[in-house]
Amino acid sequence: MKLVSLKKDNQEILGVHTEKGIINVGATIPSHPKSNIPKDIMEVIKGGTTTLAELEDYINELNLEGNQSYILDSGEFEWLPCVTNPSKILCIGLNYRKHADETNSPYPETPILFSKFNNALTGHQTNIPVPKVTEKLDYEVELGIVIGKEAKEISKEEALDYVFGYFTANDLSARDLQFRTPQWLLGKTCDNFNPIGPYLVTKDEVGDPQQLNLKTTVNGEVRQNSSTSDMIFSCSEIISYISQHMTLVPGDIILTGTPEGVTIGYPKEEQVFLKPGDNVTVEVEKLGALTNNFVAD
Repeated sequence: MKLVSLKKDNQEILGVHTEKGIINVGATIPSHPKSNIPKDIMEVIKGGTTTLAELEDYINELNLEGNQSYILDSGEFEWLPCVTNPSKILCIGLNYRKHADETNSPYPETPILFSKFNNALTGHQTNIPVPKVTEKLDYEVELGIVIGKEAKEISKEEALDYVFGYFTANDLSARDLQFRTPQWLLGKTCDNFNPIGPYLVTKDEVGDPQQLNLKTTVNGEVRQNSSTSDMIFSCSEIISYISQHMTLVPGDIILTGTPEGVTIGYPKEEQVFLKPGDNVTVEVEKLGALTNNFVAD
């Protein structure tokens, strides 16, 4: 399934994307009463496979023909982050071979971890203010992972069993802040620096996460165009590695790194950083395209 988190009438709602449109799950209940239907995205994730299966069965029973009031029109909602309240946002740096090459960085021997905070989360089609404190705002298309069950000291062979689903992410990075000190945090977690979505796609619809194309366009120009097959550490290796050091819980999200084509990978005379007025779309195969406009702070 493709799950979405939306805002309608100033309330967070759970949606399911179908061929007929996005279903407002909560709005179906009066005409299709059933107990234990989740009301938001975090409830679905934390409910595990049982809740997900019940939701899928419930959606399949709905009548989607005709003008159903619970099928949303595009103008009556706003997109929220596809995971609204993760307890952890973990990110992997320098995890694509060609990205490491373009920045003249050695391949890491173990995954490089850093974090973002929930203030950085935002959704599809939101306007993102360019902070006054940076002159070097950069894009990074990434494959995002959502953990579906508690994981502690798990092997890489079993790691994907702990995945709930995947999403498209843009790991926005203020390069001048990121490299001001050896710690990257300041340049990575400014407000709205982690757009994710539009969809949270369950793992059964994705298949092998190491065979997905990724792309970034800025104002219609392709800047990144690669594949997750270029990762240094696979999704299963990343999950296993993290779980040796901390317990992962349902709803935790992991950004798995970006491929080549970021602005700092260009020669200095060709570097054009993001500015107000820019339109950026990042896309991961099977997961959908995530678009944001950049505006003055």
